[in-house]
Amino acid sequence: MRAAYITQLGSPDVIRHGELPQPVPGPHGVLVDVEVSAVNHVDTFVRSGAWRTPVTFPFVIGRDLVGTVAAAGPGAVGFRPGDRVWCNSLGHDGRQGATAEQAVVPVDRLYHLPGGVDAVDAVALAHPAATAHLALFTHGRLRAGETVAVLGAAGNVGGAMVVMAARAGARVIAVASGRDEEYVRSLGADEVVDYRRGDVAGRIRAAAPGGVDVYVDASGRNDLETAVDLLAGRGRIVVMAGLRTRPVLPVGPLYLRDRSVHGFAISHADTAQLADAARGINGLLASGRLRPRATEVLPLAEAGEAHRRLDEGKVRGKLVIDVRA
Repeated sequence: MRAAYITQLGSPDVIRHGELPQPVPGPHGVLVDVEVSAVNHVDTFVRSGAWRTPVTFPFVIGRDLVGTVAAAGPGAVGFRPGDRVWCNSLGHDGRQGATAEQAVVPVDRLYHLPGGVDAVDAVALAHPAATAHLALFTHGRLRAGETVAVLGAAGNVGGAMVVMAARAGARVIAVASGRDEEYVRSLGADEVVDYRRGDVAGRIRAAAPGGVDVYVDASGRNDLETAVDLLAGRGRIVVMAGLRTRPVLPVGPLYLRDRSVHGFAISHADTAQLADAARGINGLLASGRLRPRATEVLPLAEAGEAHRRLDEGKVRGKLVIDVRA
């Protein structure tokens, strides 16, 4: 089968495109004929070694896929050949990746794709939407009636957060560029703060004089001094981006009002958490409420170029690999 893979850690130049043996599913595995895979920042961290995780060479890159079940092991209950499916947790922790014509997915990491949902849309949302769900509900414990501030609200993860938070009955203060105001309002934002106009903290405070209950910075800047001051009593900050940031944490104001900071990486999410996120994502996909803002589809042979562009910050929207092209 054709695959995009590496034989060592390093720059995008280590990514190869060629033939590898067909994978064989075990008792609880499902063999999937892959249609499309997505390219995420975390994939570049695994490839470069910035994110340390068990890797067996040759190692197929990528963690997200949409495809069709080709065969299922005897313990892979609930899946049959021909089922349309998706997954967002391959390519790390000893599991081979998704950017290949075929992949084996553990049955507890595979989800049915709702009918009528476009494969490119689904794979583009698989990672950012799951990240958004975990940030808001698993770690942020967001509830109806609370106020959430989402920084980076026009991005892949931030946009999904706005949709999910609004649907859950929360009040959403979205921080984005002024040129994106109409877009983030269409996702469900109640207030939009244009970061280019300055005094972002002051404008968030004006929109939520009593403080925000959940503060999530999807842009990864992680200004905790500002964030802590904007929290309501028992407010929560969720840190889930900005691998190399080293912010200052004002401990006094944090603990004196029972405020807290929660860090998470989706790679540590267990299968129950991922399945819970998948159920929510499937509902939003089926209803058409959640869609990627922009996608660009590249052939399998350009997987290395996709990683290079992501490393260089030259991507707006989501890059998707068509493994059949």
